[in-house]
Amino acid sequence: MERVDFNKGWTFAKKGTKTVQTVTLPHDAMLHENRSADAKSGSAGAYFEGGSYVYTKEFVAPTEWEEKTVELVTEGIYKTAEIFCNDVSVGKTIYGYSGYVFDLTEMLRFGEKNMLRIEAENEDQPNSRWYSGAGIYRPVRLEISGPCRIERDGVTLRTVSCKPAVLNIKTAHTSGEIKAGIYDGSGKLVAEGRGDDISVEIPDAVLWSDKKPYLYRVMVTLYKDGVEKDRAEYMYGLRTVTWDSRRGLCVNDEQVKLRGGCIHHDNGVLGACAYPEAEERKVRILKANGFNAIRSAHNPCSEALLDACDKYGIYVMDETWDMWYRHKSKFDYAGSFEAGYEADIRKMVNKDKNHSSVIMYSIGNEVSEPAEEKGRKIACDMTALIHKLDDSRAVTIGLNLMIVSNASKGKQMYNGDEGGLNSGSGKTQGMNSTMFNLITQFVGTGMNKAANGKKADRATSPVLDTVDVAGYNYASGRYPLEATAHPDRVIVGSETFPSDIAKNWDMVEKYPYLIGDFMWTAIDYLGEAGIGAWAYTDDAKTFDKPYPWLLGATGAIDIVGNADGEALRAQAVWRTKSDVSIAVRPANHPKVKVIKSAWRGTNAMPLWSYRGCDGNPVIAEVYGRGAYAELYCNGRKIAKKKLSDCQALFKLKYETGELKAVLYDADGNRLSECSLHSSDGKLGIRLSEESKDNTTGDIIFIPVDICGENGVTEGNADERITVTVSGGELLGFGSANPRTEESFTSGVYTTYYGRALAVIRKTGEETVVTARGETLAEVSVKL
Repeated sequence: MERVDFNKGWTFAKKGTKTVQTVTLPHDAMLHENRSADAKSGSAGAYFEGGSYVYTKEFVAPTEWEEKTVELVTEGIYKTAEIFCNDVSVGKTIYGYSGYVFDLTEMLRFGEKNMLRIEAENEDQPNSRWYSGAGIYRPVRLEISGPCRIERDGVTLRTVSCKPAVLNIKTAHTSGEIKAGIYDGSGKLVAEGRGDDISVEIPDAVLWSDKKPYLYRVMVTLYKDGVEKDRAEYMYGLRTVTWDSRRGLCVNDEQVKLRGGCIHHDNGVLGACAYPEAEERKVRILKANGFNAIRSAHNPCSEALLDACDKYGIYVMDETWDMWYRHKSKFDYAGSFEAGYEADIRKMVNKDKNHSSVIMYSIGNEVSEPAEEKGRKIACDMTALIHKLDDSRAVTIGLNLMIVSNASKGKQMYNGDEGGLNSGSGKTQGMNSTMFNLITQFVGTGMNKAANGKKADRATSPVLDTVDVAGYNYASGRYPLEATAHPDRVIVGSETFPSDIAKNWDMVEKYPYLIGDFMWTAIDYLGEAGIGAWAYTDDAKTFDKPYPWLLGATGAIDIVGNADGEALRAQAVWRTKSDVSIAVRPANHPKVKVIKSAWRGTNAMPLWSYRGCDGNPVIAEVYGRGAYAELYCNGRKIAKKKLSDCQALFKLKYETGELKAVLYDADGNRLSECSLHSSDGKLGIRLSEESKDNTTGDIIFIPVDICGENGVTEGNADERITVTVSGGELLGFGSANPRTEESFTSGVYTTYYGRALAVIRKTGEETVVTARGETLAEVSVKL
C-alpha cells in the first residue's frame, strides 16, 4: 500500500466569509476564532466561538492509479464533517476523535485535476467540557492499493513470550504469500518467517519497557508469483503485559507501577493541532519529569502521540469517550453514541494494536450510566468486543464512584437530552457537571472518601467487576478496603488530586493490586477555564471562571513545557529524582490572598527572581526523600525542618540573591543541595532553539524568556513581545498565562513569569526568528 502525505496545499475558509487562505494540515480552525464573554462554548471551551469551515484541495490523480483503490484517510476532524470528491459526497465523520476512511476511486478523474472538499461543522456549542479545537486538526493521507494487497489494519503483532522472545505476526490479505522480516536498531535482519500466521523467535532479543524502549522494525511483504505486491512496516517493541491482584501489573514478567498523568489532546499555543513534533515534545517532556504513563483523557489519542510513547517508553491508557448516551454538554457526542460506539472501539483497537506503549483501553470517563441496567449491559458488550478484538490488553474505565452511587439513588447528574439537569424520572435535580465540580472544589480531597460505603460499592461493582482493571476517579479511600472487599480486583487511580501524590503513592507501593496513579493533570490545557487556578484576581472567586479565563491552570507542567512544584514533588515521591529541589510561590502578590483550587496542590515554581519584591513574604517549598532540610538565603540560615510526604514548607521574605536548600538523612548526613538565583544586570530577551539540524518543513520550538545578564529568567518583568519570522511560518506564540485576551495566532503575547514559547515551521533555506519587546531590545536567532 502506497501512502501519500496529503497535508499540503489546502485552501481554507469559514462559511459565510469571503476570506480564503492557504493552509497546511493539521489545522485548528477554532484557534483562529474570536473569544468573547458571550461565546456559547463558555468556560469549558475557553470562550472560543464555534463555526463551520470549508477545506478544499486540488490535485491530479495519476493514470497509474486507475486500476487501484484510492482512499482518503483522516485521523481526526472536529466536530463532524462531510467529504466531497468532485462535488460528490463520499461520506461523513461523526466522532471528532476517530479516524475515518473514504473510498475516492469511483469519483476520481485519472490524469486530470480533481477537487476534494471537506466541510467541517463545529457550530453547535457547547459540545465539549474542554477546548476541542475544530476542523482538520489531525493529519490526512491518501492510501493507494492494488487488487493484490495487505488488508487495511490487516497486520497484527503480538509478543507471545519474552524468554525466549517470540513474536506472532498475523496478516490478512487478498491473495499471495507473506514474508516477514524483523530488523534491529542497526538495520540488521535478526529473524524472518513466511506465512499468514507465524511465530518467530528473536535471538538475544532486547525487550521493550519504560526503562528501555527498544524498537525493532517489522517488515511484512506480500508476494504474488514471486513479485512484491505490497508491504507494511512497523516499529515495534517486544513486550508482554499481564495483570492480577497478587502481582499487579507486569511488563515482561516484571512488576511495574504507573507514574501517570492525565492529558488532554491540545498542544498549548498550537491549539488542537496534532503535529508529530508537538506530540513528541509533549511525551519527551513528560518522560523527563518522571512520568512513565499517560491517560488520554477523554478520547482516543493521535497516532503521532502513540509513536512518541513507543519511542520514549511511556505506557498508555487510551480512552474512548467522556460520555455515553447521556449528554454532559448539550451538543456532545451522546446523541450518536449508541449507533457509533462499536465502530469507535474497532477504530481505536486497530490504531493501537501494534503500539507497544498501549497497555489499557478505557471505555469511558465519569459516566453515570453504569447505575442502570442499560448502561451495565453496554459496559459488558464493550468489554466483550474489545476482548474479541484484542485480548492482550486490559479493559478499564475511569469511574467516579460517587457519581454512579448518586445516580443509583435517583440523583442523576446527566440527563438524556440537554446535558445534566434531569434525573431521568422527570424531576429536576439541579445537578450537572459544573455543579459537581463545584461541590468537589469545596469538598476537596474529602471526595476520596465519598464512595467508601457499602451502597456505593454495590452500585459500582457490577461495572467494575466487568472490566479487567477498575479505574477509580477521586476514590483513593477505597484502596485499602479492596483487599478484603474485592480480593481479586485490580485497581488503578485513573484520576486523582496531585496534592495527594505522596499518600497515593505510598498505597501504590504497598498494595500489589493497586497498579498506579494518574494525576489531574500532567500538562495544562485549554478550556475548563480556571478549574485548577491558584489566582489573585477577584473574578477567580467564582468556580465557573468568566472571560477572559483561558486555561485549566491545573498542570504539573504548563502549556509551554515548564515544570512547577507539583512536578518536582512528584519526582521526589516517585524516586525518579534523587536530588533536592526548590520551588517558590510567587513573590509579586504581597498582601493578596491566593484563591486556591482542589485540583492544584501548589502554584510554586523553581524561580527566585522577582525584581522590586524584596521584603515581600513568600513560601519556599523543598522537595526530596530525606529526613529534614535546611534553607539558606544569601548564606543566612532560614530554618531547619522535617520533611513530610517529601516536602517541607518555609516562610521567609524575598531577598534578591541566592536561595539554597540542603537535604539530610536521619543521621545528619548531607544527601544533596540545590540553589535558585536571581537575575542580575540588564534584562533582555533570550531565544533558544530546542532542536538543531532542522530542515525545510520541520516544526521548531523556540522558548522566549526575559533574562538578566547571568541568563536567569526574571519573574516580575513581564512585557508584550512581538515575534516575526523570515523563511518560516509562525504557527503559534504565547505564554502560560491562564487569564488573558491575547491570541496565540497574533504573533504578539505577554510573557508569564518571564516565559513564553514560539513555534515555527521552517519554510526556507534560512530561517530567522526575531523578537522585540515594548522596552526590551530586539534580538534574532538564525535557525
